[in-house]
Amino acid sequence: MIKQIALILIAACAISARAGGLESLETFVKTVKSGKAEFSQVVTSPAKEGQVARNKVSSGSFEFARPSRFKFVYKKPFEQTIVADGQTLWLFDVDLNQVTARKQSAALGSTPAALIAAAPDLKALQADFALADAPDKDGLQWVQGTPKAKDSQLQQVRVGFKQDQLAVLEILDSFGQRSVLSFVGFQPNAALDAGAFTFKPPVGADVVRQ
Repeated sequence: MIKQIALILIAACAISARAGGLESLETFVKTVKSGKAEFSQVVTSPAKEGQVARNKVSSGSFEFARPSRFKFVYKKPFEQTIVADGQTLWLFDVDLNQVTARKQSAALGSTPAALIAAAPDLKALQADFALADAPDKDGLQWVQGTPKAKDSQLQQVRVGFKQDQLAVLEILDSFGQRSVLSFVGFQPNAALDAGAFTFKPPVGADVVRQ
């Protein structure tokens, strides 16, 4: 009996020592104020009747500095840059030579970027998302976020952490399209260039403000 109780206590300690996804998210938001990584993204659209779902693969780099500044630079297969400078959210499509600018406060709210990079703390995230632990999978601790806004373009966002560090971001939008971003070589609290989040539309680019 004593041996059985000891085993139960050991098991309980092991479970409590392993952080859940929500705890990992809270630790990440509290302790990681900047970061950078390379990423690959796989986008899968719902299969049409009689057809096999097709994947679109892209890759690039990602960096952020709390609060509210981040940058995604897509390098393959098409060049595209998304920059949030704290005031404006910029999207530059190189092939179209077009820049779209939106007021950041109106654009971020319940977005995946808010979950991993923009929010200053967990309380700010909980204003826009219903957050909950999800089962461990693939050696990662997962947290699931469901947007509270009824008109959100997202159904669900899941973030996977490995030892409290960002590893995977899964996004399911309102059309059933799934995007999975896998981060490689993540550097927490990385020193970033002073002008990392400064964006100026290239000369000759068509600028659309929304």
